[in-house]
Amino acid sequence: MIRFNNFKKRYSLFEGEINGVVKRVFKSGWFILGQEGGKFEENFAKFLGAKYAIGVNSGTDALFLALKVLGIGEGDEVLTVANTATPTVSAIRMAGALPVFVDIGEDFNIDPELIEKKITRRTKAILPVHLYGQPAEMDKILKIAKKYNLKLIEDCAQATGAEFKGKKVGTFGDIGCFSFYPTKNLGAFGDAGALATNNKKLALALRQLRNYGEISKYENLLEGVNSRLDEMQAALLSWGLKKLPAWNKRRETLAKIYLKELSGLPVTLPAVYAARKNVWHLFVVRAKGRNGLKKYLLKKGIETAIHYPKPIFKQPAYRFLNYNDKDLPKTTAVMEGILSLPLYPELTEKEVLGICSAVKDFYGKR
Repeated sequence: MIRFNNFKKRYSLFEGEINGVVKRVFKSGWFILGQEGGKFEENFAKFLGAKYAIGVNSGTDALFLALKVLGIGEGDEVLTVANTATPTVSAIRMAGALPVFVDIGEDFNIDPELIEKKITRRTKAILPVHLYGQPAEMDKILKIAKKYNLKLIEDCAQATGAEFKGKKVGTFGDIGCFSFYPTKNLGAFGDAGALATNNKKLALALRQLRNYGEISKYENLLEGVNSRLDEMQAALLSWGLKKLPAWNKRRETLAKIYLKELSGLPVTLPAVYAARKNVWHLFVVRAKGRNGLKKYLLKKGIETAIHYPKPIFKQPAYRFLNYNDKDLPKTTAVMEGILSLPLYPELTEKEVLGICSAVKDFYGKR
């Protein structure tokens, strides 16, 4: 069986190193807001080319705290997409704001050409999602944000290390938000997240907000929450951060095999852009007969996934937003045929070629 994700493989490959990190943290006797967290924040900021990084307990909280620190709340509107993971919208609602969906382009990301049509007097921010590891068109989005004096928050949950015109995502807007859920390119061994910013005042406020709003112990300057990155996850993330460039390069190598081997089949392959460095968090195709292909691959021992089965506005929890297919035609059409094929650094070339052969067999063009 070729699993869609296989965390056991990573542990078996790096068992000694991982155990060493865990042992170091236990021996330190310190587990919350200590040296490991500070070290990871410093290294992660340096990796991104940002001035500050703030560790939190999840990517969802990163988005929520970004909205909160920028003063976005009740009655405000945030422009984003509907073909994202639920947490993007969950965070907007947690802040009390309302998501306003913009349709997508060929890259599956927010279409900059459609953003201005959705701006109202209540619009306070644009929240692009760098979906599947593919950077959005940040130059155009940044220009619109500046034109209308809107906050810009980047959802980089799937795109750690991705670049647009040589600059890493998460450093274009006011705040970049990252998830380190285990499946991510830089994954923790549990929930974890981070924010990045070049604004000193925002960084200070975010550090307070994640820890009950404390400016010092038992002195609450702000009304905050408990969203701290623990020392164990921070230490493991520091370990993984050193390997991330090689892991992302490995994903790219495997993606190139997919792109070559699946060319000419009844599938639409991910777009490749010269000005963008895709870190290939997922390899997503639009496949004719998607459901049949998914079932066929599973019979062949190949797990696949769908990211995501339906637009957010079709989820029962968000029907109150009152969107329909005609409002977002490209989003709806794309999501009816997408399929995610296995892609992670521990996959072998032989396994990827085997997956491609199975896809070819399904379409009768081996």
